[in-house]
Amino acid sequence: MGAVAIRATGLSKRYRIGQLQRYKALRDSLTDAVAAPFRRLRTLLQSSGRREGAPEVEIWALKDVSFEIGRGDVVGMIGRNGAGKSTLLKILSRITEPTEGSAEIHGRVGSLLEVGTGFHPELTGRENIYLNGAILGMRRREIERKFDEIVAFAETERFLDTPVKFYSSGMYVRLAFAVAAHLEPEILLVDEVLAVGDAAFQKKCLGKMSGVAGEGRTVLFVSHNMAAISGLCRSAYLLDQGRLTLTGEPHRVIDTYLASLARSSRQPLSDRTDRQGDGRLKFTDLGFRSADTAVEVAQSGQDLEISIGYTSESQTLRNVLVSIGVFTLGGQCMLVLNNELVGTEFEAVPPAGRFSCLVERFPLAPGQYSINLYCEVNGVTADWIQHAADLTVEAGDFFGTGRLPPATHGGVLMPHRWSLAGSARDVEPEVRPV
Repeated sequence: MGAVAIRATGLSKRYRIGQLQRYKALRDSLTDAVAAPFRRLRTLLQSSGRREGAPEVEIWALKDVSFEIGRGDVVGMIGRNGAGKSTLLKILSRITEPTEGSAEIHGRVGSLLEVGTGFHPELTGRENIYLNGAILGMRRREIERKFDEIVAFAETERFLDTPVKFYSSGMYVRLAFAVAAHLEPEILLVDEVLAVGDAAFQKKCLGKMSGVAGEGRTVLFVSHNMAAISGLCRSAYLLDQGRLTLTGEPHRVIDTYLASLARSSRQPLSDRTDRQGDGRLKFTDLGFRSADTAVEVAQSGQDLEISIGYTSESQTLRNVLVSIGVFTLGGQCMLVLNNELVGTEFEAVPPAGRFSCLVERFPLAPGQYSINLYCEVNGVTADWIQHAADLTVEAGDFFGTGRLPPATHGGVLMPHRWSLAGSARDVEPEVRPV
């Protein structure tokens, strides 16, 4: 590696849960400076404003993280939900300040952390391109030189003069990524927002990031897609509970991460602490049934019922969405099972019970898979557990012929039929006179 692009020294970030925080404008800061003798009184007043019955709890999203990334390096950042990956990127993007430690950034930074970061909703797509370019420190002439390329990549020509508040999430992220990648930042920070786009867009983004890296610029890429990390990055970092636990070649870091996920899947769901959501509903256990019998191994082509236990402190929950994601161990999503997709509404859910999802003729090829569980209540995440369980799928007679495609030929099995249309003249060989 050459010169250092990013250097983190003892980075730590603490959040206080249960504390009433007051966000100050510049005017407030100036007033505080003038009224320094009264700061003690103000502190007492703020502490008395904490919500009664909500004790203050300290959570360290990052703890003593140190590393160096060389100029032109491509680094993948992996870890479970809540490991501190997004917090780290926000510190490096100067969106938030660390509680302890420091970070040095040598170069202009372009970041894509979440849908719409850095966009003003009332401005049009065109205006936001110029706004983001100005934030990156670019001259108007530089932005104009890249403007057509940005718009073509984002595929938002028709909506360029529409306020971005009317964009769909897919349009939003396409334009945001196009701006971040094309305005020639020396350092590109990308979070898992690429999951918002479709497969073609994700492929385009990965290609663009590969091109950016090939130009000698620095990329820090956070993703749960292990195949993308392995194919794009030259090294990888593993974050676990706010600490940097491993750095090295991508395949070694990925193997360690997957092994830790496998250990977590053997832990009861009710004991899992690496979950996200407000906790209004919590998953407690997960099981599989086939032909009315509990099973540990599924078979291709046989009906499979996925049963999920839950509990809630509320008497009745309304407008509940439950989603089951089936992934390869490399992080590629194979199936999404969602009650709203099939028109099933959980409008009133009792305090405890079980959700059941029946998959007829289970369509995945033999292999090892991971189950993610997700729940929303009135559009707000209630519980989200990554790698909630392992699922082993064995060969079954999916097609009724006793045959299955090779393991290297994809993982989804689909019923299909073949036919042939033609005439004898079409298929008979042509005979020429000697």
